[in-house]
Amino acid sequence: METMVRITFLGTGGGRFATIYQARATGGIYIEDQRNLHIDPGPGALVRMRSVGIDPLATDAILISHCHPDHYLDAEILIEAMTEGGTRKQGVLLASLSVIEGNGDFGPAISKYHLSKPKVVKIMQPFNKIGLKPLEIFATPSAHSDTSSIGFRIQTTAGIVSYVSDTQLVEQVIKAHKNCRVLIACVTRPLGQRIPHHLSTEDAGYLIEKLRPELAVITHFGMRVIQENPETQAKWIEERSGVKTVAARDFMTLELKKDSIAIADRIKQTPEK
Repeated sequence: METMVRITFLGTGGGRFATIYQARATGGIYIEDQRNLHIDPGPGALVRMRSVGIDPLATDAILISHCHPDHYLDAEILIEAMTEGGTRKQGVLLASLSVIEGNGDFGPAISKYHLSKPKVVKIMQPFNKIGLKPLEIFATPSAHSDTSSIGFRIQTTAGIVSYVSDTQLVEQVIKAHKNCRVLIACVTRPLGQRIPHHLSTEDAGYLIEKLRPELAVITHFGMRVIQENPETQAKWIEERSGVKTVAARDFMTLELKKDSIAIADRIKQTPEK
Protein backbone atom coordinates (compact mmCIF):
# COMPACT_ATOMS: atom_id res chain seq x y z
CA MET A 1 0.00 0.00 0.00
CA GLU A 2 1.28 3.46 -0.90
CA THR A 3 2.47 5.44 2.08
CA MET A 4 1.25 8.94 2.80
CA VAL A 5 2.81 11.73 4.83
CA ARG A 6 0.37 14.09 6.52
CA ILE A 7 1.42 17.56 7.65
CA THR A 8 -1.02 19.46 9.88
CA PHE A 9 -0.71 23.15 10.68
CA LEU A 10 -1.76 23.41 14.31
CA GLY A 11 -1.32 27.15 14.03
CA THR A 12 -0.30 29.71 11.46
CA GLY A 13 0.38 32.71 13.69
CA GLY A 14 3.70 34.01 14.91
CA GLY A 15 5.46 37.00 16.39
CA ARG A 16 4.57 38.76 19.62
CA PHE A 17 1.19 40.28 19.00
CA ALA A 18 -0.32 37.61 16.76
CA THR A 19 0.60 35.21 19.57
CA ILE A 20 -0.59 37.40 22.43
CA TYR A 21 -3.97 38.01 20.80
CA GLN A 22 -4.15 34.54 19.21
CA ALA A 23 -5.05 36.19 15.92
CA ARG A 24 -4.07 32.83 14.48
CA ALA A 25 -3.37 29.66 16.46
CA THR A 26 0.27 29.03 17.44
CA GLY A 27 0.47 25.25 17.91
CA GLY A 28 3.24 24.55 15.40
CA ILE A 29 3.38 21.85 12.73
CA TYR A 30 2.71 18.12 13.14
CA ILE A 31 4.13 15.61 10.68
CA GLU A 32 2.70 12.09 10.59
CA ASP A 33 4.80 9.58 8.70
CA GLN A 34 5.97 6.24 10.03
CA ARG A 35 7.13 8.45 12.90
CA ASN A 36 5.30 11.48 14.28
CA LEU A 37 7.13 14.80 14.64
CA HIS A 38 5.97 18.01 16.31
CA ILE A 39 7.81 21.13 15.14
CA ASP A 40 7.82 24.34 17.22
CA PRO A 41 4.93 23.67 19.63
CA GLY A 42 4.01 27.20 20.66
CA PRO A 43 1.22 28.38 22.97
CA GLY A 44 -1.91 26.27 22.70
CA ALA A 45 -0.28 23.36 20.87
CA LEU A 46 -1.74 20.72 23.19
CA VAL A 47 -5.25 22.14 23.00
CA ARG A 48 -5.08 22.40 19.20
CA MET A 49 -3.89 18.79 18.92
CA ARG A 50 -6.77 17.54 20.99
CA SER A 51 -9.30 19.64 19.07
CA VAL A 52 -8.45 17.82 15.83
CA GLY A 53 -8.02 14.38 17.33
CA ILE A 54 -4.23 14.06 17.35
CA ASP A 55 -3.08 11.91 20.27
CA PRO A 56 -0.16 13.74 21.94
CA LEU A 57 1.07 10.43 23.36
CA ALA A 58 1.72 9.20 19.81
CA THR A 59 4.50 11.77 19.25
CA ASP A 60 7.95 10.33 18.60
CA ALA A 61 9.99 13.53 18.42
CA ILE A 62 9.70 17.21 19.30
CA LEU A 63 11.76 19.67 17.23
CA ILE A 64 12.30 23.25 18.42
CA SER A 65 14.06 25.80 16.26
CA HIS A 66 14.84 28.48 18.83
CA CYS A 67 14.05 30.00 22.20
CA HIS A 68 11.12 32.32 21.53
CA PRO A 69 7.82 31.42 23.23
CA ASP A 70 5.82 31.30 20.01
CA HIS A 71 8.04 28.33 19.09
CA TYR A 72 8.53 26.45 22.38
CA LEU A 73 5.92 27.30 25.02
CA ASP A 74 4.00 23.99 25.14
CA ALA A 75 7.10 21.83 24.86
CA GLU A 76 7.24 20.65 28.48
CA ILE A 77 3.69 19.32 28.64
CA LEU A 78 4.20 17.67 25.27
CA ILE A 79 7.37 16.01 26.56
CA GLU A 80 5.23 14.66 29.37
CA ALA A 81 2.76 13.33 26.79
CA MET A 82 5.51 11.80 24.62
CA THR A 83 6.90 10.00 27.68
CA GLU A 84 3.47 8.89 28.95
CA GLY A 85 3.46 11.27 31.88
CA GLY A 86 7.17 10.81 32.44
CA THR A 87 6.74 7.10 33.17
CA ARG A 88 8.57 5.83 30.09
CA LYS A 89 11.98 6.98 28.92
CA GLN A 90 11.16 7.32 25.25
CA GLY A 91 10.96 9.85 22.46
CA VAL A 92 13.39 12.38 21.07
CA LEU A 93 13.89 16.09 21.74
CA LEU A 94 15.91 17.99 19.12
CA ALA A 95 16.40 21.69 19.75
CA SER A 96 18.71 24.65 19.53
CA LEU A 97 21.40 25.32 22.13
CA SER A 98 19.29 28.15 23.55
CA VAL A 99 16.30 25.90 24.24
CA ILE A 100 18.28 23.18 26.02
CA GLU A 101 21.22 24.95 27.69
CA GLY A 102 20.65 28.65 27.09
CA ASN A 103 22.41 31.08 24.77
CA GLY A 104 23.14 34.55 26.11
CA ASP A 105 19.83 36.17 27.07
CA PHE A 106 17.80 33.29 25.62
CA GLY A 107 16.76 30.23 27.60
CA PRO A 108 16.99 27.59 28.65
CA ALA A 109 13.33 26.85 27.92
CA ILE A 110 13.07 23.29 29.25
CA SER A 111 13.48 22.32 32.90
CA LYS A 112 16.11 19.80 33.96
CA TYR A 113 13.28 17.53 35.05
CA HIS A 114 11.73 17.50 31.58
CA LEU A 115 15.11 17.14 29.88
CA SER A 116 15.59 13.91 31.86
CA LYS A 117 12.48 12.26 30.43
CA PRO A 118 13.07 11.64 26.68
CA LYS A 119 15.32 8.81 25.58
CA VAL A 120 17.32 11.18 23.37
CA VAL A 121 17.96 14.89 23.95
CA LYS A 122 20.21 16.50 21.38
CA ILE A 123 21.36 20.07 20.84
CA MET A 124 21.19 20.59 17.10
CA GLN A 125 23.75 22.77 15.37
CA PRO A 126 23.54 23.59 11.65
CA PHE A 127 24.32 20.52 9.50
CA ASN A 128 23.88 18.06 12.38
CA LYS A 129 21.64 15.14 11.51
CA ILE A 130 19.90 12.35 13.35
CA GLY A 131 18.20 9.23 12.04
CA LEU A 132 14.72 8.35 13.22
CA LYS A 133 14.07 5.40 10.93
CA PRO A 134 12.85 5.66 8.25
CA LEU A 135 13.20 9.46 8.59
CA GLU A 136 16.32 11.60 8.73
CA ILE A 137 16.31 15.03 10.35
CA PHE A 138 18.92 17.66 9.49
CA ALA A 139 19.43 21.00 11.23
CA THR A 140 19.88 23.94 8.89
CA PRO A 141 21.42 27.40 9.41
CA SER A 142 19.40 30.39 10.52
CA ALA A 143 20.21 34.08 11.00
CA HIS A 144 18.01 35.23 13.86
CA SER A 145 18.24 37.29 17.06
CA ASP A 146 18.73 34.02 18.94
CA THR A 147 22.06 33.22 17.33
CA SER A 148 21.73 29.48 17.97
CA SER A 149 18.52 29.28 15.93
CA ILE A 150 18.13 26.53 13.36
CA GLY A 151 15.71 25.28 10.73
CA PHE A 152 14.96 21.69 9.79
CA ARG A 153 15.23 19.58 6.66
CA ILE A 154 13.37 16.30 7.01
CA GLN A 155 13.76 13.31 4.72
CA THR A 156 10.31 11.73 4.84
CA THR A 157 9.03 8.67 3.02
CA ALA A 158 7.46 11.05 0.44
CA GLY A 159 10.44 13.33 -0.14
CA ILE A 160 12.22 16.18 1.59
CA VAL A 161 10.18 18.62 3.66
CA SER A 162 12.07 21.79 4.58
CA TYR A 163 11.11 24.11 7.42
CA VAL A 164 12.65 27.59 7.38
CA SER A 165 12.03 29.12 10.79
CA ASP A 166 12.50 32.79 11.70
CA THR A 167 15.60 34.06 9.90
CA GLN A 168 17.00 36.76 7.72
CA LEU A 169 17.51 35.62 4.18
CA VAL A 170 21.15 34.69 3.75
CA GLU A 171 22.86 32.49 1.18
CA GLN A 172 23.62 29.65 3.58
CA VAL A 173 19.91 29.30 4.36
CA ILE A 174 19.08 29.03 0.66
CA LYS A 175 21.80 26.44 0.00
CA ALA A 176 20.75 24.29 2.97
CA HIS A 177 17.26 23.74 1.58
CA LYS A 178 18.06 22.84 -2.02
CA ASN A 179 16.16 19.94 -3.58
CA CYS A 180 13.29 19.98 -1.11
CA ARG A 181 9.92 18.80 -2.34
CA VAL A 182 7.89 20.95 0.07
CA LEU A 183 9.17 24.20 1.53
CA ILE A 184 7.48 25.64 4.62
CA ALA A 185 8.63 29.17 5.44
CA CYS A 186 7.85 31.39 8.42
CA VAL A 187 6.84 34.77 6.99
CA THR A 188 6.18 37.35 9.69
CA ARG A 189 6.21 40.52 7.59
CA PRO A 190 4.28 41.52 4.44
CA LEU A 191 5.39 43.28 1.27
CA GLY A 192 7.36 46.44 1.88
CA GLN A 193 7.68 45.95 5.65
CA ARG A 194 10.90 43.97 6.15
CA ILE A 195 12.51 43.95 9.60
CA PRO A 196 15.78 42.33 10.76
CA HIS A 197 15.95 38.62 11.62
CA HIS A 198 12.69 37.63 9.88
CA LEU A 199 11.43 36.74 6.42
CA SER A 200 9.24 39.22 4.58
CA THR A 201 7.09 38.36 1.58
CA GLU A 202 9.85 39.62 -0.75
CA ASP A 203 12.41 37.41 1.01
CA ALA A 204 10.16 34.38 0.78
CA GLY A 205 9.58 35.06 -2.90
CA TYR A 206 13.32 35.14 -3.58
CA LEU A 207 13.91 31.99 -1.50
CA ILE A 208 11.15 30.07 -3.26
CA GLU A 209 12.27 31.26 -6.70
CA LYS A 210 15.78 29.97 -6.02
CA LEU A 211 14.74 26.62 -4.52
CA ARG A 212 11.77 25.83 -6.81
CA PRO A 213 10.08 23.19 -4.65
CA GLU A 214 7.03 21.32 -5.89
CA LEU A 215 4.97 23.26 -3.32
CA ALA A 216 5.75 26.24 -1.10
CA VAL A 217 3.74 27.06 2.01
CA ILE A 218 4.01 30.29 3.97
CA THR A 219 2.98 30.33 7.62
CA HIS A 220 3.79 31.86 11.04
CA PHE A 221 2.18 35.16 10.13
CA GLY A 222 2.72 38.31 12.16
CA MET A 223 -0.15 40.74 12.73
CA ARG A 224 0.75 42.84 9.73
CA VAL A 225 0.68 39.86 7.39
CA ILE A 226 -2.70 38.88 8.79
CA GLN A 227 -3.99 42.43 8.28
CA GLU A 228 -2.61 42.56 4.72
CA ASN A 229 -4.09 39.10 3.95
CA PRO A 230 -1.77 36.06 3.76
CA GLU A 231 -3.44 34.85 0.55
CA THR A 232 -2.46 38.12 -1.15
CA GLN A 233 1.15 37.58 -0.05
CA ALA A 234 1.11 33.99 -1.35
CA LYS A 235 -0.30 35.12 -4.70
CA TRP A 236 2.50 37.69 -5.07
CA ILE A 237 5.11 35.03 -4.31
CA GLU A 238 3.60 32.56 -6.78
CA GLU A 239 3.50 35.16 -9.54
CA ARG A 240 7.11 36.15 -8.89
CA SER A 241 8.54 32.66 -8.49
CA GLY A 242 6.38 30.56 -10.78
CA VAL A 243 6.08 28.04 -7.91
CA LYS A 244 2.71 26.99 -6.49
CA THR A 245 2.51 28.84 -3.17
CA VAL A 246 -0.14 28.46 -0.49
CA ALA A 247 -0.84 30.57 2.58
CA ALA A 248 -1.42 28.05 5.36
CA ARG A 249 -4.68 28.08 7.31
CA ASP A 250 -5.14 26.89 10.88
CA PHE A 251 -5.74 23.11 10.74
CA MET A 252 -4.83 22.89 7.05
CA THR A 253 -3.23 19.60 6.05
CA LEU A 254 -0.91 18.52 3.29
CA GLU A 255 -1.16 14.90 2.21
CA LEU A 256 2.02 13.85 0.43
CA LYS A 257 2.20 10.76 -1.71
CA LYS A 258 4.91 9.77 -4.14
CA ASP A 259 3.18 11.38 -7.11
CA SER A 260 0.78 13.89 -5.55
CA ILE A 261 0.24 16.55 -2.91
CA ALA A 262 -3.30 17.21 -1.69
CA ILE A 263 -4.37 20.18 0.43
CA ALA A 264 -7.30 19.84 2.81
CA ASP A 265 -8.60 21.00 6.18
CA ARG A 266 -8.41 18.70 9.17
CA ILE A 267 -11.92 18.22 10.51
CA LYS A 268 -12.27 19.26 14.11
CA GLN A 269 -13.26 16.45 16.41
CA THR A 270 -14.37 16.17 19.98
CA PRO A 271 -11.34 14.85 21.88
CA GLU A 272 -11.70 11.45 23.47
CA LYS A 273 -11.67 11.48 27.26
